[in-house]
Amino acid sequence: MTAKKSRSENYSAGFLEAIDALCREKGINSKILFSAIEDALVAAYKRNFGSAQNVDVVLDEQAGAYHVYAIKNVVEDVTDRITQIDLDTAKTISSAYQVGDKVRLEITPANFGRIAAQTAKQVVVQRIREAERGNVYDEYSARDSDIVSGTVIKMENHNVIIDLGDTEAVLAATEQVPGEVYRQGQQIRAYILEVKKSNKGPQIYVSRTHPGFLRALFTTEVPEIQNGVVEIKSVAREAGSRAKIAVYSKDEEVDPVGACVGQRGLRVQAVVDQIGEEKVDIVKWNPDSATFIANSLSPAKVVSVAVNETEKKSRVIVPDYQLSLAIGKEGQNARLAAKLTGWKIDIKSETQAIGEILDAGMSEVSVESDKNFSAAED
Repeated sequence: MTAKKSRSENYSAGFLEAIDALCREKGINSKILFSAIEDALVAAYKRNFGSAQNVDVVLDEQAGAYHVYAIKNVVEDVTDRITQIDLDTAKTISSAYQVGDKVRLEITPANFGRIAAQTAKQVVVQRIREAERGNVYDEYSARDSDIVSGTVIKMENHNVIIDLGDTEAVLAATEQVPGEVYRQGQQIRAYILEVKKSNKGPQIYVSRTHPGFLRALFTTEVPEIQNGVVEIKSVAREAGSRAKIAVYSKDEEVDPVGACVGQRGLRVQAVVDQIGEEKVDIVKWNPDSATFIANSLSPAKVVSVAVNETEKKSRVIVPDYQLSLAIGKEGQNARLAAKLTGWKIDIKSETQAIGEILDAGMSEVSVESDKNFSAAED
């Protein structure tokens, strides 16, 4: 008994304490880890001792000892000595055994300690690696649509690889802002686009062009958005060039546009500093479609808007001298307004609209734009 005990005490108290500390640090359930070690030791025993018999390995988590058992079926007549034991022999172990029962016979090899220690080490390392990967995946998948900060470590096939501290993220070429140059060692912020599981661990894909990046930046900079007083209704963006964001507040005492701009423009400037030369228009969302469409075309002034609510189509009339401003360079202002509102917007000057008959289902209303913030006016 004593010899058998000393033979199996290859798991020292220090080793067990180390495993326990690692489990706490990495968030691994110790029961799961020890079960995995037991399974690995069964495979190691069969691999090293050429055994075809059914065996079980039990770890004593308190004493730090392991025991290898052969599992044999109790039968009247033995036909396979590897897997069976006769009833008479079984009863010498315990009189309670009956045919059909299973007997556990300890067969711990004297030289199994080195194999056990090496196997346990491999399992612990593997499980810790898996747990770390799992923790990273859980952390970043829970932060979906959030912003991360990291350091550019290299360029790989036009992709930017970013060190986040506990893992890496990929900024694909398609998610990079046109004209931006990324340098090794550069600090960078990006938007979590997707988190995937892979054989190499979690794969985190980020973006600097996604409209959600702009939304998240404003959320970070504007306390009224964080506490729900101001709501971002929609975002339209052509990364690196221009963007529009529609904001709203149920509290009439709070100006949502002013809250996002901040005193002396500090809040919007903090956002713009993160996206380079991109111009940002902040417009007031309005439940009235015509007014919202007029606001979306800021900085242009709108005379009237005709809308077809069913087909989400509108015709906007602007002063002749405001037509090019309303449409924007290469149609950008009109295009972003359409994305922001979700409406098809046809812009006409007052001269162009003379004598024009509205499409069926459209009703025209005079509108007065709310006070908006336009980068073109800043």
